[in-house]
Amino acid sequence: QVELVESGGGLVQAGGSLRLSCEASGRTFSNYVMGWFRQAPGKEREFVAAITWSGGSTYYADSVKGRFAISRGNAKNTVYLQMNSLKPEDTAAYYCRAGSSIVVVTKLPTSGYWGQGTQVTVSS
Repeated sequence: QVELVESGGGLVQAGGSLRLSCEASGRTFSNYVMGWFRQAPGKEREFVAAITWSGGSTYYADSVKGRFAISRGNAKNTVYLQMNSLKPEDTAAYYCRAGSSIVVVTKLPTSGYWGQGTQVTVSS
């Protein structure tokens, strides 16, 4: 059974930092793209960042460029999201995502895999 497990969420003051982790298990994720989405209360789930299997390509939402950094662990089945200069509007549940391509990850929400989410709350 495929499982994506997020960790690292919490409460932080504006301007602070958090690092989210996601570990994937249950199958081989060779060549899979992994990424992060977030959903704030009353809003639709939105793309945050993604990274290819090799780590050679990264993708970011405009709202987080320059503040967030996505990376993969050496084992490739782990993905991290370093979040700096956090703002209250970054408050959301953050979800780990895995799919066979960047198109699957960003455009086909019913394909691929999702984690259960971890809450990030940024206080002003």
